[in-house]
Amino acid sequence: MPSEPKCAVCGKVPEPRFAPFCSKRCADIDLGRWLKGGYAIPGAPAQDAEKPASEPQED
Repeated sequence: MPSEPKCAVCGKVPEPRFAPFCSKRCADIDLGRWLKGGYAIPGAPAQDAEKPASEPQED
């Protein structure tokens, strides 16, 4: 039997209005973590993204 879902931040029962969180506070905490870089989605390094395409490349 699967367990009931819990708030992604504090573990309380989520409120449908704020799902998957139990309150606006927990939703805001999670958003702050994303905005501050606390969470990251893995991907390839962006080494070439630092140089704009319009600049001549050095040989």
